[in-house]
Amino acid sequence: MADIKINSEVIKDIDLFVFDKDGTLMDLYTYWHRMVELRAQNICSFYKLDSAIHKNKLMFEMGVDLDKQRLRPKGPVGLLPRSVVQKAAQDYLATLNIVDSYDDCFRIFKEVDEESLPMLKEIIRPIEGVHDLFRQIESKGAKVAIATSDKTQRAHLAMDFLGLSDSIDIIVGSDIVRDPKPHAQTLEVISEKTKVLPENAVMIGDSEADISMGKNAKFKACIGVCSGLTSKEELCKLTPYVVSDITEIKVY
Repeated sequence: MADIKINSEVIKDIDLFVFDKDGTLMDLYTYWHRMVELRAQNICSFYKLDSAIHKNKLMFEMGVDLDKQRLRPKGPVGLLPRSVVQKAAQDYLATLNIVDSYDDCFRIFKEVDEESLPMLKEIIRPIEGVHDLFRQIESKGAKVAIATSDKTQRAHLAMDFLGLSDSIDIIVGSDIVRDPKPHAQTLEVISEKTKVLPENAVMIGDSEADISMGKNAKFKACIGVCSGLTSKEELCKLTPYVVSDITEIKVY
């Protein structure tokens, strides 16, 4: 078992560390800016829309605020399941009288998954301190899991590029469960597969949905990190354990 020091507080007897992916372990904006840009470009190309007019608007609806160079705090991208991001694109197309676009957008999103593969080395960037933290956890014999709103396969690819796959026991994406974040189901699957009880597990994430999911699953503690979408003020409303980023989490 491991103990965790968060500021002056200690969380004792932890056997399972569950991490969100985007904004917690890897840079949020770099990855999703590029993925959403490709999706918007391909949608404009397919429907013969003027990219100069519609690409940035599509990106905004999917959750990328180019003016502020950040993701929108309420997503949907980086926060909500892929289906919600796709629906945001469909809703924008509907304002242009393009209806019944589900199949086309689904196919375009899938094509972008393949198109982006050669770029992953450039757009997947680790949050500082991630490798050191995983080594600390491994030295205590605790298990590590990833709970993400991304597709499970994409999360596996990201962890491969970060060099973390060998340290991870299980990854559960939104495509594995019926009720994704903030519902408890993702963490219930992880607890069952790792055979670790919720009272010996912590959830670590950058969003309100991450913290709410951990609380709904009755995890021992939820740790909020301010390296992603949500401000310290908002995270502190949900959990007493809030840090700037994972470098401030100490395992011993």
